[in-house]
Amino acid sequence: MIQLRDLTEDDSERLFLWRREPEVDRWMCGRAAQTLDEHERWFDKFRGDAGSRGWIICRADLPVGFLTLKGLGGCDRRAEWGWYIGDADARGRGVGRAAQALGLDRAFDEFGLNKVWAEVLADNDTALKAQAAAGFRREGYLRRHTLKGDQFRDVVLLSILADEWRARRETYVRGLAPDRRPKVAVNES
Repeated sequence: MIQLRDLTEDDSERLFLWRREPEVDRWMCGRAAQTLDEHERWFDKFRGDAGSRGWIICRADLPVGFLTLKGLGGCDRRAEWGWYIGDADARGRGVGRAAQALGLDRAFDEFGLNKVWAEVLADNDTALKAQAAAGFRREGYLRRHTLKGDQFRDVVLLSILADEWRARRETYVRGLAPDRRPKVAVNES
């Protein structure tokens, strides 16, 4: 079973370690904190921001990843979306796709958003496919937009609207393995 649980103070060090993993960092826009102190400042700022929410993605009650919404509470009813699977054993097992369903349910039902948008490195085929499967659509392409190491990388802008998710949700959830389906009831008649 995949679940999202609220972020707690105890998650800080775990996020620091995950974010510094080469397989996570290589696909993230921006640079990972280089020290635990630098990370703690980011963590405290994130948790103190009323417009940001974060959840730990859990698989069988064990933490495996992180999902965020930033920019909540604005008059435009949109937020920036991001997620990653930090636990190598959970990657490629449908955990991220299940977490997307849970996160999109929260974004549109709990927070009443109209739009969720994301920046994805243009060569991150896995993330682009996973988000396209959930219904995200390409809105833009930013050339040499983010610096990773010593190389500028292109970024794809993606988004999904509330009505698009609602129209796609049931089919998407049915496509998940039974033990990956969100707890929220889906009419499966």
